[in-house]
Amino acid sequence: MIEIKKPGLWTTVQDMGRLGKYHLGVPPSGAADKYSFMIGNMLVGNPVEFAALEMTLIGGVMQFKKNTVAALTGAPMKAYLNQQPIPFWEAFTVKEGDVLTIQECRKGVKSYLCVSGGIQVRDVFGSKSTYEASKIGGFQGRKLEKGDCLEINEPLPGAAKQAGKSLPLEYTPSFDSFQELRVTLGLTGYLVSDEGLKAFLNSEWKVSVESNRVAYRYTGGKVSFTEQRPPFGAGESFSNVVDFAYPIGSIMLPNEEELIVLHNDATTGGGFVTIGTVISQDLDLIAQSRPQSTCRFTAVTVDQAMEARKERREKIKKIETILGRQ
Repeated sequence: MIEIKKPGLWTTVQDMGRLGKYHLGVPPSGAADKYSFMIGNMLVGNPVEFAALEMTLIGGVMQFKKNTVAALTGAPMKAYLNQQPIPFWEAFTVKEGDVLTIQECRKGVKSYLCVSGGIQVRDVFGSKSTYEASKIGGFQGRKLEKGDCLEINEPLPGAAKQAGKSLPLEYTPSFDSFQELRVTLGLTGYLVSDEGLKAFLNSEWKVSVESNRVAYRYTGGKVSFTEQRPPFGAGESFSNVVDFAYPIGSIMLPNEEELIVLHNDATTGGGFVTIGTVISQDLDLIAQSRPQSTCRFTAVTVDQAMEARKERREKIKKIETILGRQ
């Protein structure tokens, strides 16, 4: 069991997400930065989909009620086990009664605490992930509060051998304040003018403070529309279309001077012009983007997006092999 002494800013239980329910209005949720999440599970010897804690900007204080092996990954926060510094990206032993203090991060946004055996909460629609808007999944469908006690599973066989294993530096994300985000263009992008498309791709976009697990807002450029009259019932603005289902990663244009990129807890549909979709691998980069950080969008083909997915899978397999040899 883990007792929450201080909950941090926004800490929830997440796994790899809730698949196959988006058409019913239930988004996937799940870890916002899946790369960091998967590496955390691999460090403690778990399957990559086991549930863990996702922390936002500030971690909190937690006391362990059983012996286990744990790892911290994601945005680097200052962390201490019984007042002794603990590194990120390395598995460590935790004993009954130990207190883990996780402070703020100076780079990035999302951090993860993974424990051997995973966090034990009940499945909702096939996932342990928290979807707060509908109060489902995770721990009582909400972020953690002071006094909460989370059940953790028994450490997996061989967990003790994981202690001390660490991710090689070359595989550790840098959490830069500027990101290049790859996009497949399409959907209702034909309603964006040629000048608007150039502005979209050539502008530097800034992350708004009004960004969260539902969507990230960006400002900085000006994307003009073709000024085709919206269909009957779609509204009066040139940014309106007939409602349709949004993919996760969709880039919506509610007006000429703002972009909205949908993330894991996204609404399932609506009626804004959508210029394209950020590829799934780069949603991790968005999740780690702090307010006022910047990005540019780069157009890629579907084949290039599929190749990026293949490269990601090969990278994960390589890391798994490296950790298995340590």
